[in-house]
Amino acid sequence: MSHRIIESEKDLQAGTRALTATCEHMKRAHEIAGEPPLRRRTGGFEGLARAIVGQQLSVASANAIWTRLEELVVPFDAVVFAGKSDDQLRAAGLSGGKVRTLRGIADAIAAGDLELDDLRDVPDAVIHDRLTALKGIGPWTADIYVMFCLGRADAWAPGDLALQYAVADLMALEARPDVSEMAEIAERWRPWRAVAARMLWAYYRERKNAASGAPV
Repeated sequence: MSHRIIESEKDLQAGTRALTATCEHMKRAHEIAGEPPLRRRTGGFEGLARAIVGQQLSVASANAIWTRLEELVVPFDAVVFAGKSDDQLRAAGLSGGKVRTLRGIADAIAAGDLELDDLRDVPDAVIHDRLTALKGIGPWTADIYVMFCLGRADAWAPGDLALQYAVADLMALEARPDVSEMAEIAERWRPWRAVAARMLWAYYRERKNAASGAPV
């Protein structure tokens, strides 16, 4: 199965043009936030680890922890990670739960039970099944991996709180939409839902900055 992949700014701009031409909400988001960032990431163990680090944390906190972790795990692969002690990993900022999750992934890779490279050409549903079968990985992490590490243009993260708040604000909804409602709303943005997500995150950041009085 072939998948449209976002590899470059050119790919991102193509999606942005398509969305702003067909959706008034996306047009407004673009007018307020401008061009969204590419946000492509390395795949494999490193990319999955970064998604896990970002679980339930602010972007700033996740980036700070990731920077320390990158300095500790060199090169950043499952073998080197497995050789670090729990104390070292906790000192970098990882919670006990995230240490256990990443050790479980490293063990699965070492045992040959998880081949992340094999996920590049399989359907999204299969990727979700394989990743969420691992303890500590939920739907959000799988969505983020598909979106940023595999670069799939139609990936979507309906459980992301920032996206939910962005959609509620942009569309003037009475309440923050739930996962099911987010999936339904995003149907209008196919086959560029991952670009819509980037635009919504950028829009949400601008709206928060404006509300707080912080410089844009």
